[in-house]
Amino acid sequence: MHGVRTARAFAPGHVTGIFAPASTGRDPRARGSRGAGIVLELGVVATAAWRPGAARRLCVLDGGREEWPISTDVARRLVGNRRGSLTVRLHHELPIGQGFGMSAAGATATAFAVSAALGRPRPRAIEIAHLGDLFGGGGLGGVAAILGGGIEFRRAPGIPPFGDSLRVPWSPSVFVGVVGRPMPSPPRLRDARFLQRAGASARGLDALLERPDPVRFFRASERFTDRMGVASVRLRRILRELRTDGAWAFQAMFGESFLAAPRSLAARERVIRNLRARGIRAVEVRVPARGARRLSARTRR
Repeated sequence: MHGVRTARAFAPGHVTGIFAPASTGRDPRARGSRGAGIVLELGVVATAAWRPGAARRLCVLDGGREEWPISTDVARRLVGNRRGSLTVRLHHELPIGQGFGMSAAGATATAFAVSAALGRPRPRAIEIAHLGDLFGGGGLGGVAAILGGGIEFRRAPGIPPFGDSLRVPWSPSVFVGVVGRPMPSPPRLRDARFLQRAGASARGLDALLERPDPVRFFRASERFTDRMGVASVRLRRILRELRTDGAWAFQAMFGESFLAAPRSLAARERVIRNLRARGIRAVEVRVPARGARRLSARTRR
C-alpha cells in the first residue's frame, strides 16, 4: 500500500499597471512582456495530494468547481507518465477574471505544490507554470512577476534565466476593488490588434524601466489606463474620483476593477470613506516582500 504525499504552496496575486508584449526569441521561456506591476499579499493557496498506484487520476478543484484548465494542464505536465492519483485543491483569495493575476497565481501555486509532492525541483515547476499560463492565455509574464514581491519591473520577458526583473519594496497598503463583470484574458491576449494597442499605449515604458521608481510606476500606470481606453464609463468615473481623493488609481489589467494607492494618510481616509459611500466592493491589502513559495504543513494563510 502506497502512502499519500501532500504539499502546500502559495502564490500571490498581481496587478499589471503597464505592459508591452515582448519576446527575445523562439524559446517560449523567453516570451511574455516587458512592463511593471505590483504584487499583492492575497493570492492562491494550493494543496496537492499524490498517491502512487496503478491507476491514473487527476483532479483540480476549488470549492467543488472543477474547471481550472490552466492549473490542470500544469499538474498534468508535472505528473507526466507517472501512475497514481493526484488531487489539487485551490483556494482563490481574489476574484477571477478581474486583472488580479489569478491564473498565473493558480498555475504557480499548483506547480509548486505538485512538484513538492512529487519531489521535483523548483526551476522545473516555474517553467511549467509559465508555459501553462502563457499557452493557456492567462497572461503574458504573470508567473515571472510573482516569483518575488514588491513593485516589479520586467526589463526582459520570460522566466529566469531569460527574464530580468527588478523589484522595489512598497510598504504602504493599497486598495483593490471590483466594479463590474469579469473580463477573461484569453480572448484579449489572442487578439493581435488588442496587443498592438497595448504596445502603442505603453509609450514611456523604456524610460520607466531605465529609471524604475514607485511614483513613476503609478503615474505610468495611470497614463496606460487612460490611453488603452478599455475601462467602462463607470470604472473611468470611479478612477477620476479616486484620483481626486488623493490616490494614484488605475485599471487592473484587464478587469472591471482597479488598484488605488493613497498618497497620504488623509487621502487613505478619504478613499475609505468614499468607497463605502459609493458601495464599491474593495479590500485594503499589503504589498509583500516575498513571492510564490512552498508552505509547510503548519503554515497558515
